Amino acid sequence: MNKTILITGGTGYIGSWVTKDLLKKGYTIRLTVRDKSKTEKHQHLLDCEKSSKGILEFWQADLLNTGDFDQAADGCSAIIHIASPFILDIKDAQKELIDPALKGTQNVLNAASKSSTVKRVILTSSVAAVHGDNSDMQEQNLDEFTEEHFNNTSSLEHQPYSYSKVLAEKEAWKLHKAQNQWQLVVINPSFVMGPSLTQSSDSESLKFMFEMLNGKYYMGAPNLMFGYVDVRDVANAHILALENKNAEGRHILAERVISMYGFSQLIKGLYPNKYKLPLMQSPKFMLYMVGWMFGISKKMISRNVNFKIKLNTSKSTEKLGLIYTPLEQTIKDMVTQMQESGLVK
Repeated sequence: MNKTILITGGTGYIGSWVTKDLLKKGYTIRLTVRDKSKTEKHQHLLDCEKSSKGILEFWQADLLNTGDFDQAADGCSAIIHIASPFILDIKDAQKELIDPALKGTQNVLNAASKSSTVKRVILTSSVAAVHGDNSDMQEQNLDEFTEEHFNNTSSLEHQPYSYSKVLAEKEAWKLHKAQNQWQLVVINPSFVMGPSLTQSSDSESLKFMFEMLNGKYYMGAPNLMFGYVDVRDVANAHILALENKNAEGRHILAERVISMYGFSQLIKGLYPNKYKLPLMQSPKFMLYMVGWMFGISKKMISRNVNFKIKLNTSKSTEKLGLIYTPLEQTIKDMVTQMQESGLVK
């Protein structure tokens, strides 16, 4: 059996856990990086390699350069394509989000088709490709979001990150349909939380937790609902999708759906009187007045705050066999790591 796997985005928040776990299982991992000389970006994975049965190789490639992944893909049995920007504070959505997500997917999946060896591609998409605004569920008369649904309300101007995930995933399915060499399995995680394998991570998830603990939402957190999932479970889902030959289609991942204020109350239950957590749930009218301070548009508030959502995650447990880490444990492990690294007290 060919145990050589190409991973894009393997030094990132999710990718590092996928790489570490596959190395432990004895795989040979070809990790694509933009600059092999920047060893500080992947030193944590070199350390993982030392204590594992697997082999780690570094290949230089850029999402925007046509053909950059062709050599790295040839000889691999599968590709796990994770690399795609998750940035919320952006200046140019087309350049910073859309181009890398869309062109990167085209580049990597075309490399799979050009190779004579790749039989499976695992794509990291997002629940943002399933729905855009929380109000979508009500407007579409749905009881829940499932893998059948595609986000049709995001655009370059409104929720551009979500729009980038829709475009990239739809392109992946289009490229998959045009060939018969490799299978495509898609992972659609909700908001990913949990400990990081590297201190240098610039993950939005870590930033969110840091801001929550340090009082950014002290005067109030909105009734804004997300699905939450542990980063280690997301990594495990990729590996289950790789190794389970019956895995197919899309998979929504979420341990539970809870509001931002509800999430803060979970932290409060674990760490009473320790952090500057929100005093209350912010009324919607107040958010219209102060939303600009947090970079939140009025449209974002009107279409998302105070709307309930439900995510059907049964396929992830029944078909993939994923067992979820309780969100309380995710929070505990994340806060403990931030305490130990001196980010919070």
